[in-house]
Amino acid sequence: MNPPFEVTILGSSSASPTKTRHHSAQFVSLDGSHFLVDCGEGAQRQLLLHGIRFSRIRYILISHLHGDHFFGLPGLLSTMNLGGRTEPLLIAGPAGLQGLMEQMLSASHVELKFELSYLITNPEASELLLETAQCSVHSIPLEHRIPCTGFIFREKTPLRHLNREACDEHRIPVSAYEALLAGEDFVQPDGIRIPNNVLTNPGRAPRSYAYISDTIYLPDLAKSIRGVDLLYHEATFMHDLLDRAVSTFHTTAKQAALLAHAAEVKQLLIGHFSARYRDTEGLLAEAQEVFPATAVAEEGLTFRF
Repeated sequence: MNPPFEVTILGSSSASPTKTRHHSAQFVSLDGSHFLVDCGEGAQRQLLLHGIRFSRIRYILISHLHGDHFFGLPGLLSTMNLGGRTEPLLIAGPAGLQGLMEQMLSASHVELKFELSYLITNPEASELLLETAQCSVHSIPLEHRIPCTGFIFREKTPLRHLNREACDEHRIPVSAYEALLAGEDFVQPDGIRIPNNVLTNPGRAPRSYAYISDTIYLPDLAKSIRGVDLLYHEATFMHDLLDRAVSTFHTTAKQAALLAHAAEVKQLLIGHFSARYRDTEGLLAEAQEVFPATAVAEEGLTFRF
């Protein structure tokens, strides 16, 4: 059974929240690796509402310093501290984020009892931000009114499967199975090497998730996210407001779908909707006309793949 790769939507509104939509935030989980991606105002309440323990979060990724993507962070850190957190926490985000957090926490006399470290993201080039036992996370440069990055999560290649018949035929000891599953060849006592692909079969294909935050439409992004299992892309406006999208460095639902099609992704999620839209039916219909495998990033939903 595959370990779950899950994305839970906590917020899907853009600059202004609505009665039914909060600011941007997502919880991404893969077999023991847990990430909070953006932390708009109200994120900690959304975590509570959807049964996600704060203690599970080991990494927080902030795309950029517009308030709807990080104003919830000082409150969350304070609540973690009140809850007795002792586990280290890593925050990756743009230059300036660390200074802002330190100033806010200092002004409110919050003295953290857990180790907090920061990584500065590079808005000009894709970089490896961090690795866990389960996956790697790279930044993706975007083009917005201020420095902004997306993130791509790639599962590490799963272990291979033993070919029991071949192992029995070559009298492979059980003690060598772990190394075989990790991809090593087997060397017999007489020095003869048996290639790994003779003794094992490939594991399933590794999974991937791309989070594209605020950006103007960037067709070249297709190269970076090609073939991902799940793509989240902002869709602030419908295409009849293309001029507004361009002037504010945002994307339309149609453009998000065009990118998903060009990148040959398996599924598209659209979010970061303008408060002018009371419902998302028009945005969804516009995207599905170009890319049928599109869903709305509705708050509270968990997407598993």
